[in-house]
Amino acid sequence: MAIFANLKTIKGYLYQHSTFKKKAPKAIKEIRKFVQKAMGTSDVMLDVKLNKHIWSRDVRNVPTRVHVHIARKRNDDEDAKEELYSYVTVAQVPPEGFVNLGTKVVDEDD
Repeated sequence: MAIFANLKTIKGYLYQHSTFKKKAPKAIKEIRKFVQKAMGTSDVMLDVKLNKHIWSRDVRNVPTRVHVHIARKRNDDEDAKEELYSYVTVAQVPPEGFVNLGTKVVDEDD
C-alpha cells in the first residue's frame, strides 16, 4: 500500500442515532471505523484537535459533519503489528461551507 493523504467529509448520520449520553463516544468509534474502511489500515490514531472538535458541543450535540485530513503513514516502531497506520486530524472548512467538498487526494512532503 502506498503512503498518501485524503481530505474527506464524514457525515453525521453515521453516529447521530444513539442515546444522547453516548453520542460523542459513538462518533469517535464511527470515525475510527470509517477511516479503517477508507484507508485499509486497522491502526487508526486520532489527533487531540479532532477529539476536542467532536466534544466541543458536549456529549449530546456532536457536529453533524466533520471535514478531516486522513494520512496513511509508515510505522517507525519496530515492535508494531501493522506496517502502516492512519492519522486523522480536523481539516479547515472553507467559508462557503461543506458544499461540493468531496474527497481530495493531498500530496504530503515528509
